[in-house]
Amino acid sequence: MKVRIFDTTLRDGEQTIGVSFSPDQKLSIAKKLDALGVDAIEAGFPVISDGEFQGVKMITAEGLSCEIVGLTRTIKTDIDAAVDAGLNSIHTFIATSDIHLEHKLQMTRDQALEKAIEAVEYGKSCGLQVEFSAEDATRTDREFLKKVFGEVAKAGADRVNIPDTVGYCTPEYMAELTRDTVDITKLPVSVHCHNDFGLAVANALSGIHAGASCAHVTINGIGERAGNASLEELSMALQCLPYDQKYETNIKSELIYDTSRYVSKIAGIIVQPNKAIVGDNAFGHESGIHTHGVLNNPLTYEPISPALVGRKRRLKVGKHAGIHGMNAILAEFGVKPNEEQSKQILDKVKVLGDQGKQISDVELLSIASEVLGDKGIKRIVQLIGFSVSTGIGTMPYAFVKLNIDGKEFSGTDHGVGPVDASLNAIQKITGKISEIRIKDYALASISGGSTALCEVTISVEDGHGNRVSAKSVGEDIVTTSVQAVIDGINHIMLKKMLKEKQVS
Repeated sequence: MKVRIFDTTLRDGEQTIGVSFSPDQKLSIAKKLDALGVDAIEAGFPVISDGEFQGVKMITAEGLSCEIVGLTRTIKTDIDAAVDAGLNSIHTFIATSDIHLEHKLQMTRDQALEKAIEAVEYGKSCGLQVEFSAEDATRTDREFLKKVFGEVAKAGADRVNIPDTVGYCTPEYMAELTRDTVDITKLPVSVHCHNDFGLAVANALSGIHAGASCAHVTINGIGERAGNASLEELSMALQCLPYDQKYETNIKSELIYDTSRYVSKIAGIIVQPNKAIVGDNAFGHESGIHTHGVLNNPLTYEPISPALVGRKRRLKVGKHAGIHGMNAILAEFGVKPNEEQSKQILDKVKVLGDQGKQISDVELLSIASEVLGDKGIKRIVQLIGFSVSTGIGTMPYAFVKLNIDGKEFSGTDHGVGPVDASLNAIQKITGKISEIRIKDYALASISGGSTALCEVTISVEDGHGNRVSAKSVGEDIVTTSVQAVIDGINHIMLKKMLKEKQVS
């Protein structure tokens, strides 16, 4: 069975507190979603502002391969705005639950039903594809909901949608409502689930198993309050979990992680580390038992291959680490200790772990060098020159000179602060050389007073998704940040160089 993926990142996702996309940002995200393979993009709510109207119009004019949809209330002016924006499809809604009718709309059930029918009929008279939503359907009287869906189907609706507007549904009840709606309308049915109780994906899957042919989703599950059903979780569950029936989508799963990171960056919403599929820890392993198992057969502790969603496996060391996992990390940098040396390195790692410390890749290499007595772990990247200028009324500016494998490179850039300017300058150099990007940056104070020490933790990633973490401690935030980044870049380039040698 083919399941239609209706992405509402640009509409419901944008209703996340603190998120607002410009028209250009909406268009750039829409292109990413189209490349990902979504069947429909809800581009926005055209009537709410001029910027929203322009953003929707830009997307409709782009000629994307997927269907472009606009949200409207059951009001003619909303539908007219959608037509003026160049849309051929609308998603029109009105609340049907008694609590919404009484306290929000001040309408009777009959009045709401009349508005729903009028909107569907008007949308069809304008030549539009019309999907009708009964807002707060899961808290609507069940018989009245069936009546509403039955009447809008008679009025010409092309699809109907069951919104679990406040995430109040259970999978069992969503299945019942879906079967009701399929039976009464004989139309394609969508489910739109919110995550207030953490059940959005479960409810959406339950609706699909009961006969719905479409799910409304967002990238990273962003949306109002606790968010929406996430595209990545739903699509991969449909593709990979064992069901009696085979489900298919048009999603190109290998693009999921890249799309997730892209939306996260533009929205300014960080993906939680333990987020399924796209979180930093989703394919990360520290426990010795787990890393040993994964190294022998990934299926022992990974239900799917990370490559399936554009990811890389990450092994980390800490108090739970084992020798097999630790040595696998060291081997990526060309370091191969013997059995006794491995035990000494692991003992030192566990001492730090017991102190509550997180051990970066660079720190692990430093410990290994200490044990091996090997100061010759190659440093491909050397910092030669570095200066920053900043002041009131001037944009911070940084100059950086690096020696990368015997060749000198320099870069300058601005930033919102001296650290940002410095990292931008470094990234300008390394981006040209090896497509290395700074992915995460964290700053913490580890002592007080006028000589306070700061701790900077960063991670850098290359164009293939390989990632290395680094940590530096010092008195000056800018210098410490630069050193951490240089360490991280140095070691990811070392890892890359060793892999290239193995291939050749």
